[in-house]
Amino acid sequence: MDGWYVDDRCTNCDVARQFAPELIGEADGKSQILRPPSDEAENQRLHAAVFACPTRSIRPLTGRADQALDPFPLALDDGVLICGHNSPHTAGANSYLLLRPSGTRMMIDTPRWSAALAERYAASGPVTDVLLTHRDHAAHGRRYADHFGARLWIHEGDLDAAPDADQVIRGIEPREIAEGVTVHPLPGHTEGSVLYLADDRYCFTGDSFYWSRADGDLAVAETVTWYSIEELAKSLARTARRLRFEWVLPGHGDRRRLPAAEMARRLHGLTERARLLRPRPIDFAGVRW
Repeated sequence: MDGWYVDDRCTNCDVARQFAPELIGEADGKSQILRPPSDEAENQRLHAAVFACPTRSIRPLTGRADQALDPFPLALDDGVLICGHNSPHTAGANSYLLLRPSGTRMMIDTPRWSAALAERYAASGPVTDVLLTHRDHAAHGRRYADHFGARLWIHEGDLDAAPDADQVIRGIEPREIAEGVTVHPLPGHTEGSVLYLADDRYCFTGDSFYWSRADGDLAVAETVTWYSIEELAKSLARTARRLRFEWVLPGHGDRRRLPAAEMARRLHGLTERARLLRPRPIDFAGVRW
Protein backbone atom coordinates (compact mmCIF):
# COMPACT_ATOMS: atom_id res chain seq x y z
CA MET A 1 0.00 0.00 0.00
CA ASP A 2 1.40 3.38 -1.05
CA GLY A 3 4.98 2.29 -1.45
CA TRP A 4 5.29 -0.46 1.19
CA TYR A 5 4.37 -4.14 1.31
CA VAL A 6 4.93 -7.30 3.38
CA ASP A 7 6.50 -10.15 1.44
CA ASP A 8 5.60 -13.84 1.70
CA ARG A 9 8.46 -14.70 4.09
CA CYS A 10 6.52 -13.18 7.01
CA THR A 11 6.16 -15.65 9.90
CA ASN A 12 3.59 -13.58 11.84
CA CYS A 13 6.01 -13.13 14.75
CA ASP A 14 4.44 -9.78 15.77
CA VAL A 15 7.78 -7.94 15.99
CA ALA A 16 6.93 -5.29 13.40
CA ARG A 17 3.46 -4.71 14.83
CA GLN A 18 4.98 -3.99 18.25
CA PHE A 19 6.87 -1.01 16.83
CA ALA A 20 4.15 0.42 14.57
CA PRO A 21 0.73 -1.04 15.49
CA GLU A 22 -1.10 1.85 13.88
CA LEU A 23 0.64 1.21 10.54
CA ILE A 24 1.02 -2.59 10.48
CA GLY A 25 -1.79 -5.02 11.27
CA GLU A 26 -2.49 -8.72 10.93
CA ALA A 27 -4.55 -10.56 8.32
CA ASP A 28 -4.63 -14.18 7.16
CA GLY A 29 -1.79 -15.20 9.46
CA LYS A 30 0.73 -12.52 8.50
CA SER A 31 1.43 -8.84 8.89
CA GLN A 32 0.01 -6.33 6.43
CA ILE A 33 0.52 -2.64 5.82
CA LEU A 34 -2.55 -0.72 6.99
CA ARG A 35 -1.53 2.71 5.73
CA PRO A 36 1.61 4.75 5.01
CA PRO A 37 3.12 6.96 7.72
CA SER A 38 1.55 10.39 7.93
CA ASP A 39 4.34 12.26 9.70
CA GLU A 40 8.00 11.94 10.69
CA ALA A 41 7.25 10.21 14.00
CA GLU A 42 5.25 7.52 12.20
CA ASN A 43 7.97 7.20 9.58
CA GLN A 44 10.49 6.54 12.36
CA ARG A 45 8.25 3.87 13.89
CA LEU A 46 7.79 2.22 10.50
CA HIS A 47 11.54 2.05 9.99
CA ALA A 48 12.00 0.58 13.46
CA ALA A 49 9.62 -2.17 12.31
CA VAL A 50 11.55 -2.56 9.05
CA PHE A 51 14.92 -3.03 10.75
CA ALA A 52 13.59 -5.24 13.54
CA CYS A 53 11.71 -7.72 11.32
CA PRO A 54 13.64 -11.02 11.42
CA THR A 55 12.69 -12.00 7.86
CA ARG A 56 13.17 -8.48 6.43
CA SER A 57 9.63 -8.81 5.07
CA ILE A 58 8.57 -5.15 5.28
CA ARG A 59 9.84 -3.63 2.11
CA PRO A 60 9.50 -0.46 0.01
CA LEU A 61 8.34 -0.92 -3.57
CA THR A 62 11.36 1.10 -4.62
CA GLY A 63 13.79 -1.57 -3.36
CA ARG A 64 15.96 -1.50 -0.24
CA ALA A 65 15.04 0.49 2.86
CA ASP A 66 17.17 3.54 3.59
CA GLN A 67 19.94 2.28 5.93
CA ALA A 68 20.35 5.78 7.34
CA LEU A 69 16.91 5.40 8.97
CA ASP A 70 17.93 2.34 11.00
CA PRO A 71 17.26 3.51 14.60
CA PHE A 72 18.87 0.68 16.56
CA PRO A 73 19.84 0.35 19.31
CA LEU A 74 16.74 2.32 20.31
CA ALA A 75 16.25 3.73 23.82
CA LEU A 76 13.09 2.61 25.60
CA ASP A 77 14.00 4.84 28.54
CA ASP A 78 17.21 6.04 30.17
CA GLY A 79 18.28 2.59 31.37
CA VAL A 80 17.51 0.14 28.59
CA LEU A 81 17.73 -0.06 24.81
CA ILE A 82 16.15 -2.52 22.43
CA CYS A 83 18.58 -3.98 19.91
CA GLY A 84 16.29 -4.56 16.90
CA HIS A 85 17.68 -6.64 14.03
CA ASN A 86 15.86 -9.70 15.36
CA SER A 87 17.31 -12.99 14.20
CA PRO A 88 15.49 -15.83 12.43
CA HIS A 89 17.81 -18.15 14.37
CA THR A 90 16.26 -17.06 17.68
CA ALA A 91 12.68 -17.36 16.36
CA GLY A 92 12.69 -13.58 15.86
CA ALA A 93 13.11 -12.77 19.56
CA ASN A 94 13.64 -9.27 20.89
CA SER A 95 16.93 -8.51 22.64
CA TYR A 96 17.98 -5.67 24.89
CA LEU A 97 20.92 -3.70 26.26
CA LEU A 98 20.78 -2.92 29.98
CA LEU A 99 22.84 0.15 30.93
CA ARG A 100 24.66 -0.01 34.24
CA PRO A 101 25.75 2.93 36.44
CA SER A 102 29.42 2.14 35.72
CA GLY A 103 28.88 2.89 32.02
CA THR A 104 28.97 -0.78 31.03
CA ARG A 105 26.15 -2.72 29.42
CA MET A 106 24.62 -6.17 29.64
CA MET A 107 22.99 -7.79 26.58
CA ILE A 108 19.88 -9.84 27.26
CA ASP A 109 19.39 -12.43 24.51
CA THR A 110 20.85 -11.60 21.13
CA PRO A 111 19.97 -9.94 17.83
CA ARG A 112 21.15 -11.31 14.49
CA TRP A 113 24.90 -11.61 14.32
CA SER A 114 27.21 -9.29 12.45
CA ALA A 115 30.46 -7.67 13.52
CA ALA A 116 29.12 -4.30 12.37
CA LEU A 117 26.07 -4.62 14.60
CA ALA A 118 28.23 -5.74 17.52
CA GLU A 119 30.35 -2.63 17.13
CA ARG A 120 27.23 -0.50 17.11
CA TYR A 121 25.88 -2.07 20.32
CA ALA A 122 29.19 -1.48 22.12
CA ALA A 123 29.80 2.00 20.72
CA SER A 124 28.72 3.86 23.87
CA GLY A 125 30.05 1.44 26.46
CA PRO A 126 31.60 -2.02 26.85
CA VAL A 127 29.29 -5.04 27.11
CA THR A 128 30.37 -7.19 30.05
CA ASP A 129 27.77 -9.97 29.99
CA VAL A 130 25.47 -11.73 27.52
CA LEU A 131 22.50 -13.07 29.49
CA LEU A 132 20.51 -15.83 27.79
CA THR A 133 16.96 -16.37 29.02
CA HIS A 134 16.64 -19.90 27.56
CA ARG A 135 17.67 -22.27 24.78
CA ASP A 136 15.54 -20.80 21.97
CA HIS A 137 17.49 -17.53 22.12
CA ALA A 138 21.01 -18.95 22.41
CA ALA A 139 21.99 -19.00 18.72
CA HIS A 140 24.40 -16.04 18.64
CA GLY A 141 25.35 -15.89 22.30
CA ARG A 142 28.91 -17.19 21.98
CA ARG A 143 29.77 -14.99 18.99
CA TYR A 144 28.57 -11.83 20.72
CA ALA A 145 30.26 -12.77 24.01
CA ASP A 146 33.56 -13.48 22.27
CA HIS A 147 33.39 -10.24 20.28
CA PHE A 148 32.72 -8.19 23.41
CA GLY A 149 35.07 -10.18 25.67
CA ALA A 150 31.98 -10.76 27.80
CA ARG A 151 30.71 -13.60 29.96
CA LEU A 152 27.96 -15.81 28.53
CA TRP A 153 25.24 -16.95 30.96
CA ILE A 154 22.63 -19.74 30.70
CA HIS A 155 20.74 -22.02 33.11
CA GLU A 156 21.87 -25.62 33.55
CA GLY A 157 18.49 -26.88 32.30
CA ASP A 158 19.25 -25.49 28.84
CA LEU A 159 23.03 -25.87 28.96
CA ASP A 160 23.15 -28.12 25.89
CA ALA A 161 22.12 -25.04 23.85
CA ALA A 162 25.23 -23.15 25.03
CA PRO A 163 27.60 -25.80 26.42
CA ASP A 164 30.53 -23.38 26.39
CA ALA A 165 28.79 -20.81 28.60
CA ASP A 166 31.09 -19.05 31.03
CA GLN A 167 28.54 -18.86 33.84
CA VAL A 168 25.97 -21.59 34.55
CA ILE A 169 22.92 -20.74 36.65
CA ARG A 170 21.88 -23.70 38.81
CA GLY A 171 18.78 -24.67 40.74
CA ILE A 172 15.61 -22.62 41.19
CA GLU A 173 16.63 -20.03 43.77
CA PRO A 174 17.27 -16.41 42.72
CA ARG A 175 20.88 -15.25 42.52
CA GLU A 176 22.42 -11.79 42.31
CA ILE A 177 24.75 -11.81 39.30
CA ALA A 178 25.76 -8.15 39.39
CA GLU A 179 24.95 -5.17 41.57
CA GLY A 180 21.23 -4.54 41.10
CA VAL A 181 20.74 -7.50 38.75
CA THR A 182 19.18 -10.80 39.86
CA VAL A 183 18.44 -13.96 37.90
CA HIS A 184 15.26 -15.89 38.76
CA PRO A 185 15.02 -19.44 37.37
CA LEU A 186 11.53 -19.96 35.93
CA PRO A 187 11.22 -23.47 34.44
CA GLY A 188 8.16 -23.88 32.27
CA HIS A 189 8.56 -22.57 28.73
CA THR A 190 11.78 -24.61 28.72
CA GLU A 191 13.43 -26.49 31.55
CA GLY A 192 16.15 -23.83 31.81
CA SER A 193 14.08 -20.66 31.35
CA VAL A 194 15.03 -17.72 33.56
CA LEU A 195 14.16 -14.06 33.89
CA TYR A 196 16.51 -11.23 34.80
CA LEU A 197 15.37 -8.48 37.17
CA ALA A 198 17.28 -5.18 37.23
CA ASP A 199 16.99 -2.27 39.65
CA ASP A 200 13.39 -3.16 40.65
CA ARG A 201 12.51 -1.57 37.32
CA TYR A 202 13.20 -3.91 34.40
CA CYS A 203 12.01 -7.50 34.07
CA PHE A 204 13.50 -9.38 31.10
CA THR A 205 11.17 -12.36 30.88
CA GLY A 206 12.38 -14.30 27.85
CA ASP A 207 9.37 -16.34 26.76
CA SER A 208 7.92 -16.91 30.24
CA PHE A 209 5.35 -14.11 30.03
CA TYR A 210 4.69 -10.97 28.00
CA TRP A 211 2.28 -8.07 27.47
CA SER A 212 -0.60 -9.05 25.20
CA ARG A 213 -2.15 -6.18 23.24
CA ALA A 214 -5.12 -8.44 22.47
CA ASP A 215 -5.83 -9.03 26.16
CA GLY A 216 -4.54 -5.71 27.49
CA ASP A 217 -2.74 -7.65 30.21
CA LEU A 218 0.16 -9.91 31.07
CA ALA A 219 -0.08 -13.32 29.40
CA VAL A 220 1.73 -16.61 28.96
CA ALA A 221 2.11 -18.33 25.59
CA GLU A 222 0.34 -21.47 26.78
CA THR A 223 0.26 -22.99 23.29
CA VAL A 224 4.03 -22.63 22.87
CA THR A 225 5.33 -24.18 26.07
CA TRP A 226 7.99 -26.78 25.34
CA TYR A 227 8.63 -28.11 28.85
CA SER A 228 5.55 -27.84 31.09
CA ILE A 229 2.73 -25.33 31.51
CA GLU A 230 2.12 -26.74 35.00
CA GLU A 231 5.76 -26.12 35.94
CA LEU A 232 5.46 -22.59 34.59
CA ALA A 233 2.45 -22.03 36.86
CA LYS A 234 4.47 -23.30 39.84
CA SER A 235 7.39 -21.08 38.87
CA LEU A 236 5.16 -18.01 38.72
CA ALA A 237 3.58 -18.84 42.07
CA ARG A 238 7.03 -19.24 43.67
CA THR A 239 8.57 -16.15 42.06
CA ALA A 240 5.89 -13.48 41.63
CA ARG A 241 6.03 -12.22 45.23
CA ARG A 242 9.78 -11.67 44.86
CA LEU A 243 9.48 -9.44 41.81
CA ARG A 244 9.06 -5.69 41.71
CA PHE A 245 9.33 -3.99 38.32
CA GLU A 246 7.84 -1.36 36.03
CA TRP A 247 8.86 -2.70 32.60
CA VAL A 248 8.00 -6.15 31.25
CA LEU A 249 10.53 -6.79 28.49
CA PRO A 250 9.92 -10.17 26.81
CA GLY A 251 11.58 -12.02 23.99
CA HIS A 252 8.28 -12.62 22.22
CA GLY A 253 5.18 -10.51 22.73
CA ASP A 254 4.90 -6.84 23.48
CA ARG A 255 6.60 -4.62 26.05
CA ARG A 256 4.80 -2.48 28.60
CA ARG A 257 5.59 -0.01 31.36
CA LEU A 258 3.24 0.43 34.32
CA PRO A 259 3.66 1.63 37.90
CA ALA A 260 5.27 -1.13 39.97
CA ALA A 261 2.19 -1.62 42.16
CA GLU A 262 -0.03 -2.04 39.11
CA MET A 263 2.43 -4.43 37.50
CA ALA A 264 2.48 -6.47 40.73
CA ARG A 265 -1.31 -6.65 40.72
CA ARG A 266 -1.35 -7.87 37.14
CA LEU A 267 1.39 -10.41 37.80
CA HIS A 268 -0.65 -11.78 40.70
CA GLY A 269 -3.62 -12.09 38.35
CA LEU A 270 -1.51 -13.90 35.77
CA THR A 271 -0.27 -16.28 38.46
CA GLU A 272 -3.84 -17.13 39.43
CA ARG A 273 -4.88 -17.68 35.79
CA ALA A 274 -1.83 -19.83 35.10
CA ARG A 275 -2.83 -22.24 37.89
CA LEU A 276 -5.86 -23.25 35.81
CA LEU A 277 -3.94 -24.02 32.61
CA ARG A 278 -3.39 -27.55 31.38
CA PRO A 279 -1.12 -28.92 28.64
CA ARG A 280 -2.13 -28.19 25.06
CA PRO A 281 -0.61 -29.15 21.71
CA ILE A 282 2.00 -26.77 20.36
CA ASP A 283 0.20 -24.20 18.21
CA PHE A 284 2.00 -21.01 17.22
CA ALA A 285 -1.21 -19.61 15.78
CA GLY A 286 -2.82 -19.87 19.19
CA VAL A 287 -0.74 -17.09 20.76
CA ARG A 288 -2.76 -13.94 21.45
CA TRP A 289 -0.40 -11.10 20.61
